Amino acid sequence: MDSRPDRSPRPGLDVTPREAARLLEAGARILDVREAAEVQRASIAGACHVPLREIEERLDEIEEVAEEAGPLLVLCHHGQRSLQATLALHALGVASARSVAGGIDRWSVEVDSNVPRYSQVL
Repeated sequence: MDSRPDRSPRPGLDVTPREAARLLEAGARILDVREAAEVQRASIAGACHVPLREIEERLDEIEEVAEEAGPLLVLCHHGQRSLQATLALHALGVASARSVAGGIDRWSVEVDSNVPRYSQVL
């Protein structure tokens, strides 16, 4: 499972939640690719929300966010959808996209315990 704390990041594809937090402080932005109901349960302030299924149709919006940021940090629940989105974004020319390994679940454990953890059953 991607939420294992010991999983090493894949260079050029993902970052740990702690690294993501440092990048956010330096001006990176979060792209949250979860569904709206998931974002309502737990979110990170300032994140741009574009569900995974809308990545291609909202590419212009995503590119604008990416241009404003350093890396574009892609977030989901456990890291699987964010990695899928990151690979798609790389193929579409958004080379700065990086998946947050372990997703918001791991973020809650390692970075901010005020962000609630939730079950995949919505």
